[in-house]
Amino acid sequence: MQAPLFTGILADMPNPLLRAHGLHKRYGAKLALAGVSFDVAPGEVVGFLGANGAGKTTTLRILAGTLTADAGAVEIDGIDPGRDPLAARARVGYLPEHDGLFEGMQVEDLLRFHGASRGLAGQALATRVAELVARLDLHAVLAARVHECSLGYRRRVALAAALVNDPAVLLFDEPTHGLDPLQIRAFRALLRDLSPGRAILFSTHVLQEVEASCNRVVLIDEGRIVLDAPLAVLQAQAKAAGSSIEDLVVERTLARARA
Repeated sequence: MQAPLFTGILADMPNPLLRAHGLHKRYGAKLALAGVSFDVAPGEVVGFLGANGAGKTTTLRILAGTLTADAGAVEIDGIDPGRDPLAARARVGYLPEHDGLFEGMQVEDLLRFHGASRGLAGQALATRVAELVARLDLHAVLAARVHECSLGYRRRVALAAALVNDPAVLLFDEPTHGLDPLQIRAFRALLRDLSPGRAILFSTHVLQEVEASCNRVVLIDEGRIVLDAPLAVLQAQAKAAGSSIEDLVVERTLARARA
């Protein structure tokens, strides 16, 4: 079996904000994760790439604290969620693939609820909600109920809810799903603004999104990390081989399948 390319290159970096070590998870007879390990350092935007069913969402849910691993460990800004789950979750912003919003709530009330549940109150809460409404252009739906919003607006509302506590670690699951091209460009700009000092991990099966937004690529296949490398390294390898990053990703996935 081939070893993952460059896996662990950041393991010795000081104070990674996000650490996953040896994560295993089964759903009945199906092995969903088999020893997933990686770190994300401050300032990194990591594209978590893989086909549907590869293990991306399971990994993100474990990191976000909404699912328990069968084995392995997670650290969020040095905190073990198993020992102090509230402190760990206070440092995480999680945007799930299916937003999980309260359908009957008005958007403004929803954002205030999420802020209050993370310890914001009074003027600090009002200011933070106003900042996110302006940044994500949510004025048109503030008085609407969630079920009345389009898919694009729902994704932006869910993103605002994930950002309301100004978290150090951001976990995004298929964040551009349902966004139009202009909204996707706006999301990429938002990632650039958010990245300094934060660890950002977002899953997608669209390689173009990774190339446009990330500085590192982690590829998962059948619950195992099969590639972990800086985007610049992959771009240089692809150029030297006269191919593309997509070719490298496909080659690595096929190599894993043959192993």
